[in-house]
Amino acid sequence: MTTLIDAMKAGRPLRSLVIGFAASAALAAGAQHLGAQAIAAHNSKAPVNYAADRIELQDKQNRVVLSGNVDIAQADLTMQAARTTVAYTDVGSLQIQRIDASGGVVVTRGNERASGDVAVYDFNAKIITMAGNVSLRRGTDTLNGGRIVIDLNSGISNIDGHVSGAKSGTAPAGSSRSGGRVSGSFTVSKN
Repeated sequence: MTTLIDAMKAGRPLRSLVIGFAASAALAAGAQHLGAQAIAAHNSKAPVNYAADRIELQDKQNRVVLSGNVDIAQADLTMQAARTTVAYTDVGSLQIQRIDASGGVVVTRGNERASGDVAVYDFNAKIITMAGNVSLRRGTDTLNGGRIVIDLNSGISNIDGHVSGAKSGTAPAGSSRSGGRVSGSFTVSKN
């Protein structure tokens, strides 16, 4: 994998899960320890490495388009998608601003895995937003919904059960596995 910098040189709040996924899982699973702040320790300043079947550098637009089996890694955070667009600034030094990903997006870190139809990684805000058939898994614990916002600063993940822009109860067919609600399952200790 090559760093991107090297290549460049060349909704609805009531339905939102307000408690972080890790905290929710810990409560629902009888206070099972899940490392609630593990994702908050992510180094969003680490180099970004990538691999793809095709790369197009659009210098005038300050962006790089990666397509076909895209793999992006930053420290221990990985993103896989069919296509991504990386927007950057070139004032003094190259800085990635955001990554837009589409086509079966999967973000992993340790034993956590989030998946959805599309994702945006905002480097300035340190937030990853995923939408469309969203699923968040940690071990055997799962949460499903229409949209997830992962805050890398706090380690809190919020999940909505609706699809952005859709009126209540009118989400497009197939847009959310949970029928407009957040759903999930947590493993309870047998002890």
